Amino acid sequence: MRFNRMLLSATLVIVALVIQVTILARLQLPGAVPDLLLLTVLGLALVYGHVGGALVGFGAGLLADLAPPADHAAGRYALVLCLIGYLAGLAKPDKGQVRSATGPMVVVVASAIGSTLLYAGVGALVGDTAARHVGLGSLLFTSALYDLLLAPFVVPGIMALARRADNDPIAEATASTKTDVSTGWLSSGTGGRLGGQRGGLRLGGQRTGLRMKSTKSRIARAGRIKGVKRL
Repeated sequence: MRFNRMLLSATLVIVALVIQVTILARLQLPGAVPDLLLLTVLGLALVYGHVGGALVGFGAGLLADLAPPADHAAGRYALVLCLIGYLAGLAKPDKGQVRSATGPMVVVVASAIGSTLLYAGVGALVGDTAARHVGLGSLLFTSALYDLLLAPFVVPGIMALARRADNDPIAEATASTKTDVSTGWLSSGTGGRLGGQRGGLRLGGQRTGLRMKSTKSRIARAGRIKGVKRL
């Protein structure tokens, strides 16, 4: 991964983890906790692809495993987010441009359900049966619902930041198109207008001079005629 990708990903992951631990986890919502960290990984994976999504997911999950209050084995959530980031990266839109919100929303719901199932499955392998006491069905429903409600406010913004920081070809093409249009407008349109204005001024000056000469000649003729009549 490039340095700008690593810097942006680390910043967004740290901010998302802090908000999730300090704010979202203390809301005491029924069922699961809104997973802002998962949405951050999804937004970056939809721009960086499956390899970048896997790396970002692993780093974000490992940070969540080590951040207090950690009540599970280290590496558990890193494995889950690594797989989710890889699979979400496979759904990266063609040419990086999202044509409809349906695709990302389907990815969000599938990732919320898949991450919950993977987390519970890995926990069952290591002897953690907390999901059975809480109720796996309610966890699946609430996690999908909360993440789906939160996704429109998080995923598009993260994708836009990732594209801008990564100098996305779409943004570069748009910028170059604007530059070409403005350059062409300045060179052709404005130059033509300036040339036309200059030509118009020259023609206008010539016309004004001719008019002044014709007026003077008319006045002189009128004076001569009046003088003739007076005589």
